[in-house]
Amino acid sequence: MPIDIKICGLKTAEALDAALAGGASHVGFIFFPKSPRNIAPQEAGRLRRAAFGRARAVAVTVDADDAELDAIVAAMAPDMLQLHGKESPERVASVKGRYDLPVMKALSVAEMADVEAAEAYRGIADRMLFDARPPKGAELPGGNGVPFDWRILDGYRGDYFLSGGLTPDNVGAAIRLLDPPGLDVSSGVERAPGVKDIGLIAAFFAAVRAANV
Repeated sequence: MPIDIKICGLKTAEALDAALAGGASHVGFIFFPKSPRNIAPQEAGRLRRAAFGRARAVAVTVDADDAELDAIVAAMAPDMLQLHGKESPERVASVKGRYDLPVMKALSVAEMADVEAAEAYRGIADRMLFDARPPKGAELPGGNGVPFDWRILDGYRGDYFLSGGLTPDNVGAAIRLLDPPGLDVSSGVERAPGVKDIGLIAAFFAAVRAANV
């Protein structure tokens, strides 16, 4: 079964083109000022036009309020919203109802209890994203380039993206271990924080294809 692949933290037309050329099912734009991948809603709206009919454009936010989300949705017209903060199941339901868009909820993972917390969102979030718990003192809730023990997800039943520290070098091992329904990569295809590397994006897709035969 094909694996969904999301290239996240896109900021340039060149990187977006590389993601689409590789066969990305989802392309992510981050709206979080502390992130080196932060992008203005209007710029994301301009870039995402290339994804129409080719990949789902995802707006990634962190504990954004309704006013922030209103501006992002109006400027970008995303296909999906990703909530990457501490949003409760009630907040996820509220966002879904307000925008009538599918919502993906990200959870930080370090131990089994973190995965079990996903049950509270079952039937509310359309999809889960499991990311590594940020290192102590980190300002970013994701995109820190660190993996977690993927074995924690072995046996999880649900639609999700695996994220956190994925690279062209280790994604094959993740696929062989979990056969995840989706993969999300950001820092693992960058040559510097927030700067996507076209060659690494291509290498990531090649590694996925090699492992998923």
